[in-house]
Formats: sequence, structure tokens, C-alpha cells
Amino acid sequence: MNTPTLLTSSTGGPDADDLRSIGYRQELHRRLGAFSSFAAGFSFVSILTTVFQLFALGYSFGGPAFFWTWPLVFAGQLCVALVFAELAASWPLAGCIYQWSRRLAGETVGWFAGWAMMIGYVVSVAAIGIALQAVLPAVWSGFQIVGSDPSITSASGAANGILLGSVLIALATVISAVGVRFMALINGIGVTCELVGVVLLLVLLFGHAQRGPGIVTKTLNVSGNSPYLYAFLASTLMAAYVMYGFDSAAELSEETAAPRRVVPSAILRALLVSFVGGGFMIVAALMAAPSLTDGQLSTGGIAYVITSQLNSTLGRALLAVVAISIVSACLAIQNSASRVMFSMARDGRLPGGRLLARVSPGTGTPIFTGIAVGVLAIGVLLINLGNPAAFAAVTSTSVVIVYLAYLLVTVPALGARLGRRLPPKRPGGFSLGRWGLAVNLFAVAYGVAMMVNIAWPRQAVYDPAGTSWVLQYLALLFVAALVVVGAAVYRALRGAPRSAAVTAVAEA
Repeated sequence: MNTPTLLTSSTGGPDADDLRSIGYRQELHRRLGAFSSFAAGFSFVSILTTVFQLFALGYSFGGPAFFWTWPLVFAGQLCVALVFAELAASWPLAGCIYQWSRRLAGETVGWFAGWAMMIGYVVSVAAIGIALQAVLPAVWSGFQIVGSDPSITSASGAANGILLGSVLIALATVISAVGVRFMALINGIGVTCELVGVVLLLVLLFGHAQRGPGIVTKTLNVSGNSPYLYAFLASTLMAAYVMYGFDSAAELSEETAAPRRVVPSAILRALLVSFVGGGFMIVAALMAAPSLTDGQLSTGGIAYVITSQLNSTLGRALLAVVAISIVSACLAIQNSASRVMFSMARDGRLPGGRLLARVSPGTGTPIFTGIAVGVLAIGVLLINLGNPAAFAAVTSTSVVIVYLAYLLVTVPALGARLGRRLPPKRPGGFSLGRWGLAVNLFAVAYGVAMMVNIAWPRQAVYDPAGTSWVLQYLALLFVAALVVVGAAVYRALRGAPRSAAVTAVAEA
């Protein structure tokens, strides 16, 4: 693991002067280097966790050929990441989505971008917490504390998942409060374990291959008499659910040394490594599966392949590595949510902003935002107590919200680019140059198309049991509620004191 590059002082130096020139004083401790910045983005995506969990979703819709959704989504998200990398080099600020959007499109649009991102992050913290239930009881039965059925869809499994998830979220809150250096250490260990785990999994699965890589061209007639395009579009949800959160590296910009140089590279490396590792995992699982037609891949996914092809000791070891990856991912997402909340709060753009914006002088972290994110995430977890299907629908909806927040950056960036209002490139800074317009256009087109695709009220995604029309249309209803509630909160804050940085941007 690389040793983080540190400033001579965690609250002084040229980076602090640079931050002051943007309008903020250095309060967070600047202790992260290149590897820690990369680890923040990579652990959020967490392919060992998300591909492991969601492989069955993609396969159930698209069959083996769903693999091609992976490079398709990567191409779109790469364009989004390139736009973000350019903005990170111009405005290296905590709460990046909020900060970039309001500088590009004004206070109102920026506030809603931050509001959407914050809620999407909180739900994502809860979602990664519940993922422990799919792993820990399989490693050791003693982790099944409530009841005896570990299935997440059972009453005891759902309750146990809430317990395990709550413990994980509380642990992540404590680690974050200790300080960014300790958080980076724990996160770095988790990312290193995940990278080793991915390589080990690939070696083992390719070593048990039952067929060649040409299997990725087969559909197995999963669409029946309907055009395969419909099945293919549905299967893109798997890749869309996995490949986001790379911007987490930018959320920690104010805690990163030389962020204008380090953060753009970290964003792109996190996405690229995730794409390569995740793509090989999908191919390896398809090649090693004992059967492609017995229905097991559509329900058990990669876990089915592992338990079928590997002995129990190896299987449990890999699951333990997945559990470590979940801890690392929870920590990364919790910190990202905390920094968005902190960034908005210090601008006076959230209720209770004065308290939420308080930074501990000893640890250099916004402790109260971390606690707030933890409490809210555990509250989301409780949805799973009464209806696990509802929790799955809410989790899917959170991805829609994040894609909406991304659009509230890429669309204004395109407008600013066309109007030549983007900040000038600094010497040595990252810039798209002449490719900027084409990349930005594709990022916007992809974002709109994918948001529609994810939010489409497919019963098989949002309400597979067919129990409630509310669940089926939850994504659309959730977005509407997000806008209505957000508008009420924003209106209530209209008369609240604003920071000097907000006033300066509003008057520019």
C-alpha cells in the first residue's frame, strides 16, 4: 500500500491557500495521498461486493450476452467521469456534486444536486449494510443471531440483516470520527484485500472453466418471442447499479494533498480498475458455472458458482474477503455522504447547518454529519423489517437519484462549455481540450437514457412478487417526493444566512 503524501501541516500550506482562494478556510485535515484518493472511489464501487451481489440480476434478464452491457455502461460512465475529472481540477471541494453544480448552474440547481446526492448516498449506506446478511452467515453460522433462516427475504433474515447492518454503520461512523488518516488506513487495507480477492477469484474460476469465453455471445432465448433488445436494456441495470460512486474520490478533495492533480487521476483509475476487474469476473463466472440453464445462475449468481466449483474452505475464505470489501465500501459511502452534508451545511443550506458544519479541531472531521448519516441510514434499514421487497425497491430507486444528481452536473457543464464559461485550464491540470464537447454530449445523452431505463417501472425489478403498484412505480414516486420535499426545505431555508462563498457565487 502506498504511504499517503502529507502536507507539512494538515491545515496549512499551498493547498490551504488554494482553498482559501475559492472561498473556504481549511478546516478538514488534509492527510490523503494518491492511493487513499483512489481507494475512496474504488471501494465505493466495490466490484467484489456489487458484481457478486448483482450478477444474478443481469443474468436473469439477459442471459450470458448480458456481459455486453458492461462495456456499454462503462463507456457512458467514463464520459461522466472525464467531465467530473475536469471539474475536480478546477474546483477541488468537499461535496463536489453540490459545489460543481451550483457554480455551473446557480444556487437552486446546485442545491437540488446536493440534496439528491445526499439522499442517494444515505440509502446506499443502508444498502451496503444489508449486504452483510448475504455473506456473514455463510462464513459462520454464529452471525445468524436472529432466528435460523439466513435468507434476506425471510423474516428472520431481514431482522438479522438490520442488526448486522446497524452494527456496520455504527462502526463506520466511529472510524470516520477518529480522523481521516485512520479512515484511510482502514479503507486502504480493505481495498488491498479486495484487489487480492478479485485476483484469487479469477484464478480459481478460470481454473474451473466448463466452456470457452465465446459464451458471452449467447442469449439462450431469454427474451422468448420478444425482441432481445428489451431483455438487454433490463439487464443493463446490473452494470448501472455497480459503476457509480467513483466521484467519491472528489468528495474528499479538501482532505487530499495536491487535489487538483491527484483527484482527477483517482476518479479515472477507480472506474477503469473496476471495469477491468468486474468484466473479468462476469466472464469467469459464465465460463465456470456448472450449468447455464438450470436457473441457479439467475438466483444464486456467482455465489452458486463458487459453492458448486470450490471446496467449502476456499468458498468461506472468499466470502470473508467479500465481507471485508463490504466494510470498506460502507466506510467510503458513509464518508462521501458526510462530506456532501458538511459542504451544504457550512454554506447554510441545510437545517441545523451550524451544528452539522462543526469540525472537530482534534480529528479534523465533521463528526455530527457522520452521526446524522449513520442515524438516517439505520432508519432506512428499518424498512427491511416489515417488507424486504420494499427495501430492494428503495435501493434501486437510490441509483435513479444518483444518476439524476450526475445529470445536474453534466447538463450545466455542457451549457457552460457551449457558452465558454468553464474555468480556464491551469498549467499541468486535467482538461478534455478539443474532445470536451463530444465527451460532455455523450455523458448527457447516456445519463438521460440510463436514468429513464433504470426508473422504468418494470415489475420484475421493483415488485417481483406483484404485491403493490406503489412498489412498481416507486422510482417515479420517489423522484417526485424528492422534488416536492426538497422544494419545501429549500423554501424554508430561503431566509437563512448564507456563507460568503455562496453569496459570491450567487452574485457572480
